[in-house]
Amino acid sequence: MSDTAEAEYDTAKILAALPHRYPMLLVDRVVSFSEEEIHAVKAVSFNEDFFQGHFPGRPIMPGVLQIEALAQTAGILAIESLGLAGAGKLVYFMAIEEAKFRNPVTPGHLLDLRAGFVQKRSRVCKFWGKASIGDKVTCEVNFTAMIADA
Repeated sequence: MSDTAEAEYDTAKILAALPHRYPMLLVDRVVSFSEEEIHAVKAVSFNEDFFQGHFPGRPIMPGVLQIEALAQTAGILAIESLGLAGAGKLVYFMAIEEAKFRNPVTPGHLLDLRAGFVQKRSRVCKFWGKASIGDKVTCEVNFTAMIADA
């Protein structure tokens, strides 16, 4: 695995690593990754389905979807780092801990998604995650996921 994955980790690889599809796929591009960390982005568009109801007149990306975007980012890291691409494995949430929301995410933002391993095992992994817009942190979270058959 390389430290800069931009040219080699395209949309097709994201779709191969994650089972999510529109409207639940929340990772648009992987910028870079290593064995321990990943940096991805989500282009937040006004056309996102959730903005219709959250909130009319003041669209804000729900915090739970920021956490989901971080979990998907960590899922890519786990699949790649543990060599599970094409193995029919899924990464399932088990726990969300210490979630903090700092700043709102609105249409037009490019949401930086960074995640890394706190603990790496073959079946259960713990991650840290941080979402940000530029130098403003929007969400921080620790979470646990289980790797199981699809």
